[in-house]
Amino acid sequence: MCEAEKFIYHKKKLLLEMKVKFLGDSKLKNSLVSKSRMSLWMIRAITILLLWSCCVHLVAVGGMWGPRLLKGWPSCFNSHHDLPMASQEMTSLPMKIALPPKRLYQNNGYLMVSCNGGLNQMRAAICDMVTIARYMNVTLIVPELDKTSFWNDPSEFKDIFDVDHFITSLRDEVRILKEVPPRLKRRVELGVYHTMPPISWSNMSYYQDQILPLVKKHKVLHLNKTDTRLVNNELPVEVQKLRCRVNFNGLRFTPKIEELGRRVVKILREKGPFLVLHLRYEMDMLAFSGCSHGCNRYEEEELTRMRYAYPWWKEKVINSELKRKEGLCPLTPEETALTLSALGIDRNVQIYIAAGEIYGGKRRLKALTDVFPNVVRKETLLDSSDLSFCQNHSSQMAALDYLISLESDIFVPTYYGNMAKVVEGHRRFLGFKKTIELNRKFLVNLIDEYYQGMLSWEVFSTTVKSFHATRMGGPKKRLVIPNKPKEEDYFYANPYECLQLLHENENGNSLDETK
Repeated sequence: MCEAEKFIYHKKKLLLEMKVKFLGDSKLKNSLVSKSRMSLWMIRAITILLLWSCCVHLVAVGGMWGPRLLKGWPSCFNSHHDLPMASQEMTSLPMKIALPPKRLYQNNGYLMVSCNGGLNQMRAAICDMVTIARYMNVTLIVPELDKTSFWNDPSEFKDIFDVDHFITSLRDEVRILKEVPPRLKRRVELGVYHTMPPISWSNMSYYQDQILPLVKKHKVLHLNKTDTRLVNNELPVEVQKLRCRVNFNGLRFTPKIEELGRRVVKILREKGPFLVLHLRYEMDMLAFSGCSHGCNRYEEEELTRMRYAYPWWKEKVINSELKRKEGLCPLTPEETALTLSALGIDRNVQIYIAAGEIYGGKRRLKALTDVFPNVVRKETLLDSSDLSFCQNHSSQMAALDYLISLESDIFVPTYYGNMAKVVEGHRRFLGFKKTIELNRKFLVNLIDEYYQGMLSWEVFSTTVKSFHATRMGGPKKRLVIPNKPKEEDYFYANPYECLQLLHENENGNSLDETK
């Protein structure tokens, strides 16, 4: 019995004995003693309920921020690969937590947002918009996803993300609704609201000083572009941590996508370690970037026609070889096979290709499969019926690839696009899981020298390994370039404010990786 219970018990007992003595009635004494026991049991029950409630809230707060923000590195992340295969769970999935209490604040209005771009471009934008809404004290309407981009994907937010979890898991920070309240719905349907694109790479003062007054004036504000609308650096730590919380805990994929991801990972793990290769060699990527190295004349013409067919792709006349030399092209399947071999990747490892249809099909992939015969895709691991719900829905297919990429032993992107960046950052959050950040400019020039006979295989391989030894997804600080946010390291690729403190040597100096 705790000290508080003992004190209450003895105090009530003393009062009862005084009453009994005063009345001098033995029957009354027995009755009062019985009531005192009942009161004691009630006090005990209430105490247990209070203690249980406190524990639930503590667990909720701890789980909300993931494995590092409040708790340091748990042993399960350090020993993940030592676990028996059957007992390994998908560590990438957000923890299921008790619902946090609602945050009470004076609502300044309603924020509607339309995301633009592919899945991971929109994912980062959603994190920014939640953070912006929270610090303007406005109600956020569940974001609308891009349906007009190249992929023409009709998926809604609820088709990709668990919308109820999104709303409830963040309710202690911001109020999120599925649609505007009925009293404002007619105004929205008639288009009577203010719409605008916010300025890219803005800090929080921009939203407080320029955007918030517009919300208060119009009651409903619609932001029609959302990518890169918050700066990478020089934001308060609590702002950066909220961006992470949304990304790593608030955005959970739908149960259907998560279950399919579990099945694919289980199939792969049963055969041993696996590497995920984000091979950005789809037709749209090549047409957009103007990269046609290794393509025949017909393919070059086809890619050029496609580039001219989309007016919002501003760059039309492109020197493919010049862009390649500058490292602005994705690696070809041939270059990728050579690079992986030089890095010492086991030829028998399973390589899961996380990408759309590779341009040139099996003919272009042959250079890769000749060297690494265990190349698989989701379409080869699953029946067509398993993928039927997400066929012709590129964002849902990308969500599946995202989950599998997080779980892989090694992640290798051949182009540093949005998925490569966001997956890299998420893998850092999961315990600095190995992500090989290839330097394409360095590689293509070295590959050309090797093909020209200027380098032996031993020199080529040693040089590739040496150069990339510090580009494996370990701890490092973001590169900060004042007034040049596009050239800085991207926040979502390295959200170091949300990770465990960087390793320090005995002198207290940080042991950051260098580029």
